[in-house]
Amino acid sequence: MKERGDEKMVSVKAVTSPAIHLEERSHEADNPTSPVARFGADQPLKLDCGIDLSPFQIAYQTYGTLNADRSNAILVCHALTGDQHVFNLHPVTGKPGWWETMVGPGRPLDTNRYFIISPNVIGACMGSTGPASTNPSTGKVWGLDFPIITIPDMVRAQAMLLDRLGIDTLFSVVGGSMGGMQVLQWTAAYPERVFSALPIACSTRHSAQNIAFHELGRQAVMADPDWRGGRYADQGTHPHRGLAVARMAAHITYLSDAALHRKFGRRMQDRDLPTFSFDADFQVESYLRYQGSSFVERFDANSYLYLTRAMDYFDIAADHDGVLARAFRGIKTRFCVVSFTSDWLFPTSESRALVHALNASSARVSFAEIETDRGHDAFLLDVPEFFDISRAFLQSAGKARGLGG
Repeated sequence: MKERGDEKMVSVKAVTSPAIHLEERSHEADNPTSPVARFGADQPLKLDCGIDLSPFQIAYQTYGTLNADRSNAILVCHALTGDQHVFNLHPVTGKPGWWETMVGPGRPLDTNRYFIISPNVIGACMGSTGPASTNPSTGKVWGLDFPIITIPDMVRAQAMLLDRLGIDTLFSVVGGSMGGMQVLQWTAAYPERVFSALPIACSTRHSAQNIAFHELGRQAVMADPDWRGGRYADQGTHPHRGLAVARMAAHITYLSDAALHRKFGRRMQDRDLPTFSFDADFQVESYLRYQGSSFVERFDANSYLYLTRAMDYFDIAADHDGVLARAFRGIKTRFCVVSFTSDWLFPTSESRALVHALNASSARVSFAEIETDRGHDAFLLDVPEFFDISRAFLQSAGKARGLGG
């Protein structure tokens, strides 16, 4: 998940310490401002690593109103560094929700028409149980004692949340990037519970290149002396420099060469001549430093390790003898698969492979490749064609579902 892609330039000279936000972030990890569904020892979450996680909790937000027959619920799955705060001010940063371009009255995910549910994934740091949470057996932060989690684990936890909310079936599941992976896992694991699906800028498995980028980020975090073997919370430190570098490297992959050139080119930052130093002479350098410093204010470093690893392990076909089409055999869910021409993190070729597998499974599927130079970030930005396609798909599925106007 990325910051909303501001075209406005921000002048930032250095990566700053997030100390001012440590207390708020720690509070949100265990006692979030969001609603929370708690599950006791009698309702463990069975993880792919073979561990039963209990107790655990899921933080979430809802927007809109659930209709009488509970048929208008849409699950929004967030991306890597996102959270449940889709359409409300973030409690740590005070910034607007990360998907206000898509969610809200009159938006494609219309809160006047649909009931939007947005959970924080297991393993994250904004109220769902993860490495930043307190381990009830020790009274200390889980850290690296937290078990490794997967995308299927996240989806199983979300299914338990929906059971708690009394929602048997979803009108739609929507998400981009890691959120799109969750969408695909939902349709493979619970096809009878998903009427329609909108996977955006994603793939059915991580490429070797993407795994390599994630490993670069993880090594940056772990190389920070303040990481302390993952025990930084107990020792009152935070590896903000390493996490900021990981964020900077990842953010480059979210953009495209054309977008970077259009926004920054080789323009200098607040100066006409180079300083002949390692200061942020160029605007693009200042922008990346801003992305790094703002990210560490709200995100936990260990959670970054866990969620990137979950994405790396994701491979739907591997669970079906390497044949992707078998994952969707006989599925009734309606799909709209969306990719962007300049997305080199999850290129269109991977979306086409998914569409071919869905076609082989005789699934109802439409596909849109949207022309834009905004890269992987495009699903978070103001791309009218993407809005039109999403709105039309959901309206068409709504008619088939029998939803009112």
